[in-house]
Amino acid sequence: MFESITILAPGLLGASVARAARQYGAARRVTLWARRPEVRLQLKDQPWCDRVAETPADAARDADLVIVCAPVDQIVSLIQQIGPALPAGAIVTDVGSVKGKICRKGHLAVPPGRHFVGSHPMAGSEKTGWEAGRAELFQGRVTFVTPLNESDPKAVEKVAAFWTALGSDACTVEPDAHDEIVAHISHLPQVLASTLCASLARRDPKWRNFSGGGLRDTSRIAGSDPRLWKTILEQNRDEVLRAVRAYQEELHGMERALANRDWFEVQAILERGKAYRELFRPIP
Repeated sequence: MFESITILAPGLLGASVARAARQYGAARRVTLWARRPEVRLQLKDQPWCDRVAETPADAARDADLVIVCAPVDQIVSLIQQIGPALPAGAIVTDVGSVKGKICRKGHLAVPPGRHFVGSHPMAGSEKTGWEAGRAELFQGRVTFVTPLNESDPKAVEKVAAFWTALGSDACTVEPDAHDEIVAHISHLPQVLASTLCASLARRDPKWRNFSGGGLRDTSRIAGSDPRLWKTILEQNRDEVLRAVRAYQEELHGMERALANRDWFEVQAILERGKAYRELFRPIP
């Protein structure tokens, strides 16, 4: 248990961290800071929040653990803002879905005797905003913990233990390896869902009224915030490009098989996909 945690820029993930920390006893005291004054006012009325600070530095001043939940292009800036205010021994982590740049710059942004260890919970939805947060969001989900070689081992252990206390399965990987993994299992699916819907949007709009569960399931995450995902794709551009090109080869294989009436190859691709899907870890 941490005595005091601070959550900066609580949207869906940040509010879920606060709710979960309160519900599962991972922190005695929860402080929040939000960029917009009206959001800060709303958060003051929430039972899972003990204090709402007016500035990031004030929010971090007494924190044992700070979780930065801003968009990926704003995380480093916030760490730099709170660095001088962090008490000795404080740990800073984040929830960004791209880790290489954030981890290297975050490590440099905190003063000596304070620690930055990156995190990325593989949890969320197409919904946004702190109102969508829920304590059970991390139950049974993987959270990447992404230390550098020079990261403090005890700080890494504490960050992993925090996510475990929230019900997540903590997995420690190197930041650049994380970015390669999520480019394939998270960022590529978003690209596919969004481009599928963008392609269908060029067809007769009435067709959407005939869709069954297949299109709805496949395209669910196309409803995610485009601005948020534009930033994520920008930050992980190189790895996403590699993932897209690898997928294009698979798609071209299906195209060739259909064009050549190679039904054995068509079935082989379908069976390979089915076998992969059936081995997904169950979600509670």
